[in-house]
This record gives sequence, C-alpha cells and structure tokens, in this order.
Amino acid sequence: MKHIEKYMLEKMHDFLKPIDTIWQPADLLPDSSRDTFFNEIKELQESAQGLSYDLIAVLIGDTITEEALPTYESWLTMVDGVSKDEEGGWMKWTRYWTAEENRHGDLLNKYLYLSGRVNMRMMEVSTQYLIADGFDIGTGTDPYRNFIYTSFQELATNVSHRRVASQAKKQGDTLLSKMCGVIAADEARHAKAYKYFIEKIFEVDASEAMLAFEDMMRKKIVMPAHFLREVGLKIGQTFGHFTDAAQRLGIYTAVDYVDILKELIEDWHIESVTDLSAEAEKARDYIMKLPERLLRVAERMKNPMLEYKFTWING
Repeated sequence: MKHIEKYMLEKMHDFLKPIDTIWQPADLLPDSSRDTFFNEIKELQESAQGLSYDLIAVLIGDTITEEALPTYESWLTMVDGVSKDEEGGWMKWTRYWTAEENRHGDLLNKYLYLSGRVNMRMMEVSTQYLIADGFDIGTGTDPYRNFIYTSFQELATNVSHRRVASQAKKQGDTLLSKMCGVIAADEARHAKAYKYFIEKIFEVDASEAMLAFEDMMRKKIVMPAHFLREVGLKIGQTFGHFTDAAQRLGIYTAVDYVDILKELIEDWHIESVTDLSAEAEKARDYIMKLPERLLRVAERMKNPMLEYKFTWING
C-alpha cells in the first residue's frame, strides 16, 4: 500500500475532478429561488409519471445504495495500509472519493422527493436500516480484496446508472436520464482508479493479487445493498425483489456480471501475468475458465416474473 500510494497521489487528479468545477445536484434540479420553480416541479412530476413501476423501484434501490456512504467510508478507512493520519495519501483518497460519491445520493434523493411517486418515509427507513445494518462483502481489511471489490462494484454501478438513464430517456424523462448519465460518468472514472491500483499491485505482488482475485470470485461479488430491507422485514429480504426488477428491465443482469469479470481479466492482463507461484497459477486457471462457466449458468436463468409491491412506491 505504501508502494502504490505514490502512484495514486500522482494520478489522483485524473480520477477525481476539482470540487469547485465538478457538477453539483443544484445544477440539475429546479431552482427554488426562481419564479419558474413550481412550473419546473410540475414538469418534473409529469415526466416522472411516465416511468414504469420497475424503473422507479430500481431507481429507489440505487438511491438507497448511494445514500449508505457512511458505511463505505468507514469501511475503507479500516483497510490495512490506510494510515489514520488525515494527511496520509490513502485517507486523502478515501475522503475525496467519498465527497464525489456523496453527490449521487443527494441528487437522486431530491429528484425522488420532488417526483411525487415515492413514499419518502418508507424509503428513508430503508436507508437508515442499510447504514445501521452495515454489510459484509467478504473482503475483510485486506486492501487487495477491497480494491478488487471496488473495481468490480464501480463498473457495476456504472452499468446500472447508464441503463437507468437509457430507460428514463425512452420513457420520456430526459431530466432523470441526464442525472443518471452524469452519475454513471463519475462511476466510470472511479472504476479506472481502483483498476489502476490493482494493476500496480500486480506489478509488485502478482501471486498474492491473483489469489485475492480468485478468492473474491469464488465468494462472488455481492452488491453493497445486499442487506436491503423495508419496514417489518428481516435483513436482506427486499434485496432480491430489487435485483429481480433490475433483471426484468435489463438494468443489471447475470450477463453483465460476466462481462465485468471479462473486462477485469483483460485490463489486468491476467492471462500474461508472470512469476506466479504454483498456487497462484491454479488461481489464474480458475479465473480464466470462470466467465464461460458463469455465462452458461446465466443463459439458463429465467427472467424473474414475480411481481412485488414495494412500500417505497406510492399507489
């Protein structure tokens, strides 16, 4: 972690944008100081009325996931090699990354509040539960496993927000489409950062990096909202319904999971990594064969048709 810290600090401003000039939620939302505010809200609500039930459900689930940032920041500060010195490089990265991510939940939350489609109290209860319940993503405090996880996760959120943007545009909500588009662009930059960190780790500790990659893929990458629940439900009971809605719409599917794995294998040049231990060579073999195996499973999966009524959605 000390070795790659200097590379991270050199590249940090390629992966994160200046705070004074990056977009803020206020740039995309109706301005309450203008005379046109109520007309803009009316237009926003009219567009939101045309969004399908499943799309609203996915958007709420994505928003709650983004709003659980206190959990993610505290988790990253516990990773081995992150000095608790506020001026330390990794702590600086964590703070700045969190600050960029924080805008996503702010923007989507305000949009949903103004849309009139959402029971905000029920959604807010789910958000509080998700933060209070925490999460277990199988990485422990190991930086290799954590950065493999975040590489995968940032790519997954990019796909999800990009697809919601596309669906929103098709369903007549150009404002929501623009919102999700700018969020997706942030996630793509963040994915490049975490992929770069792992790339640097492979240069100096290839065997351990390979073993960590294998371990994370054997466990499967779980989404950060996998403990998602609603009022009166147990931990994780709502998550399956959220992912079913995403699968039905093609927002995020089992095939997307495989495609992300393929992208990481290619970007980290897994096939051509040298100087591996015998155990790491076996790990590489497992990783290289995994996409084909997972694709066969994905192709056999049926599209979930079960309808579920979320407490979050009005009507």
